[in-house]
Amino acid sequence: MNTWDLTPLFPDYDSKEFKETVSKIEGLIKESKAFADTLSADADTVSTIKKYLELASKLRSLFVQAYGYVNLRLATNAQDETSQAWMNKMGQMSAETTKFSTAFIQWLDKVEDLEAIIDQTEALKPYRYHLLRAKSNAAHMLSEEEEQLIAKLKQTGSEAWSRQQSMLTSMLDVEYEGETITLSAVRNKAHSQDAGVRKKAYEAELAAYKKIEQSIAFSLNSIKGEVNELVKMRGFESPLSESVYNARMKEETLDALLESMREHRPMFHKYLRRKAKMLGHEGGLPWYDLFAPLGKSEREFSIDEAMQYVVKNFASYSDDLANLAKRAYNEEWIDFTPRKGKRGGAFCFNIHPLKQSRILTNFDGSFSNVITLAHELGHAYHGDRIFEEEILNASYTMPVAETASTLCETIVKKAALQDAKDEEKLFILEQSLMGTTQVIVDILSRFIFEQKVFEVRQNTPIPVEKLKTMMEEAQKEAYGEGLDQDKLPPYMWINKPHYYSGSLSFYNFPYAFGLLFAKGIYALYQEKGADFVPEIDKLLRMTGKMDVEDVAALVGIDVTKREFWDKSLSVIKEEIEMFLDLTE
Repeated sequence: MNTWDLTPLFPDYDSKEFKETVSKIEGLIKESKAFADTLSADADTVSTIKKYLELASKLRSLFVQAYGYVNLRLATNAQDETSQAWMNKMGQMSAETTKFSTAFIQWLDKVEDLEAIIDQTEALKPYRYHLLRAKSNAAHMLSEEEEQLIAKLKQTGSEAWSRQQSMLTSMLDVEYEGETITLSAVRNKAHSQDAGVRKKAYEAELAAYKKIEQSIAFSLNSIKGEVNELVKMRGFESPLSESVYNARMKEETLDALLESMREHRPMFHKYLRRKAKMLGHEGGLPWYDLFAPLGKSEREFSIDEAMQYVVKNFASYSDDLANLAKRAYNEEWIDFTPRKGKRGGAFCFNIHPLKQSRILTNFDGSFSNVITLAHELGHAYHGDRIFEEEILNASYTMPVAETASTLCETIVKKAALQDAKDEEKLFILEQSLMGTTQVIVDILSRFIFEQKVFEVRQNTPIPVEKLKTMMEEAQKEAYGEGLDQDKLPPYMWINKPHYYSGSLSFYNFPYAFGLLFAKGIYALYQEKGADFVPEIDKLLRMTGKMDVEDVAALVGIDVTKREFWDKSLSVIKEEIEMFLDLTE
């Protein structure tokens, strides 16, 4: 049960089921193109919208299954040539749907009184947000021919460069202590109790990056160059403006979040310098000890023990959450352990047509990996709530995507902290602060770095040495005196897949949003108790049908104001002060 079961999707590429699904997609693409050709000013508005919703729903459902299967196969075996070929095919088929979506949005843009039409038609009411959002997208859409060309060229552009980054990092050989191991395995050693292991693993990791630095830099430059050109064509001020728009949030919300994060940097610096002192360092903390465990925990978790631990703590929140975790384990939704060819990190993929998810982790038995498991199961729980909605209403944006996952992390961390004593309490508290520091301080450094990359890339490709310098400068700005300024990792742009998307720039601030938003929700849950759980479930279910600010307003939170973010960060400040007192 260490690997996931993909047979509920398809038995294999050669199976009758997979071939039939691909055939259905191809048939729907033809039908959708024919539909696009019928759109005209005198077309009946209601029947045309209904037909669009029907075709779009069928296409989305089939693509989620077929693309999901290919993506999941590739995630655990980057060298699978059959999966690589099918990923290319999926991209081509997806590009063929561009005419359908573009033509409909441009037609919808000319529909007057759309809101009134929706309000007067029962069948359209559930799709109100989807349709109004589609109409607003017209302002940033090019001609039908241009959109089709862009979609096709992206397959050999940003999509291909993204796959290169994934393949090179998942296949990278790292020489460590006379043996060859994977990048995920060597990065997991950053959590070792042994200081010598941590330092040697860090040095081995940096040495390995040297082998792929030029290729990955080429990927990064190509993707960011493509995005810079496209955002200008679409009428956005910058890639960040496009990202905020795509996140369905206001710029004032992001500004409030970032201002609060910057203002609270000194408290994280205090935590890092205290940790450095405890580990025998003068001044700031060397990067290779950033994830060093403090305190003591005798627990090494097996996979079964980790799941039992998570389920037990989830049950303190709700039976639904605990049962979802049991189901994920029993039905083999999770691919747990690292191996060559498997991508690093962790993710959750929601499969709406099956009402299931699939989770990838690189589990090694550490407590931090247990927290990662809880995080990804939180994504699966979000999926389970939103599966109640129609598939076109099930696409939520990145900031709210991290809400349930971070809430689930918090549930497990709080429970663990409550049960612990003495050295184990210090261990768990510091593990929590370690993760929080990553999501606030390191995410800020990633945001600063990506913003600078886009700025410089407007004029010239960025060589490897410049990328390394820019990364170190971003880390200095975010981490300040908390880190040893002479021992910063210049290659952190290589292993973060979040930088390598042509359609999802700035996939960093959503993590900070999710953490602090979840802390605010958890505070309300502690105040209101079990009666508040249905309200949280409703919030999760509505994330595909509302802007971020409206989702937050469902539970009385105003995310456009700094006060909310400051209040959430004050909760973290209390944890840091507790840590400083415990380690005095």
